Amino acid sequence: MLSDFFSGFPSPAEWEALTLSFKISGVGVLAALPLALVTGYGLARWRFPGKALVEAVVHLPLILPPVVMGYLLLISFGTKAPIGGWLLETFGFRFVFSWTGAALAVAVLSFPFQVRAIRLAVEGIDPALEEAAAILGAGALDRFLTLILPLAIPGILAGAVTAFTAGLGEFGAIITFVSNIPGETRTLPLAIYSVLQSPGGELAAARLALLSITLALLGLVLAEALGRRAQRRLGL
Repeated sequence: MLSDFFSGFPSPAEWEALTLSFKISGVGVLAALPLALVTGYGLARWRFPGKALVEAVVHLPLILPPVVMGYLLLISFGTKAPIGGWLLETFGFRFVFSWTGAALAVAVLSFPFQVRAIRLAVEGIDPALEEAAAILGAGALDRFLTLILPLAIPGILAGAVTAFTAGLGEFGAIITFVSNIPGETRTLPLAIYSVLQSPGGELAAARLALLSITLALLGLVLAEALGRRAQRRLGL
């Protein structure tokens, strides 16, 4: 029975969905990282009017149904949408029905995970260190690059790993925004959905589900380990 379960695993279609999932999630997380760094640092250190509203908007993707986020991306970056239409006419570039659109969906949906981890990492750094560096003549960018960033790296990595793992499991926003196209946008969750629509696809769905669960567990364990390392590094 076990040999039947793993016979021919992974198939070409399963391997394609796995590699595409890694590609889409990785690109999405890396694309969102620079903005997440600025946002996380700003929420940790800056005081400004409307900060509560900014925090709410940043965390909105965690609350809204993924399908709604996919719809918002579609009406913003579709070929007839304001931003999407301009990109298509100006640069010949489109997000819809493309893996780049799936990466954009992952970037938006996983953005709060990175911001939260970065914010917590920065908040754990004693502000007196920045003040001392400023007194010694270090500028804001210099302090960020040589002091804050090195100390916050374990927390940043923990957020990136959590975001990457969450991206591997994204379904609603991707299928709403870029559809379910084999070899282009069909990630692991969409592959599970597809085989369940086919007669006799239960075994393949079970294999893909087991793979998804394994990747999720590994990602969470790694993120937790990195988070604990960040706490030890900051003496918390």
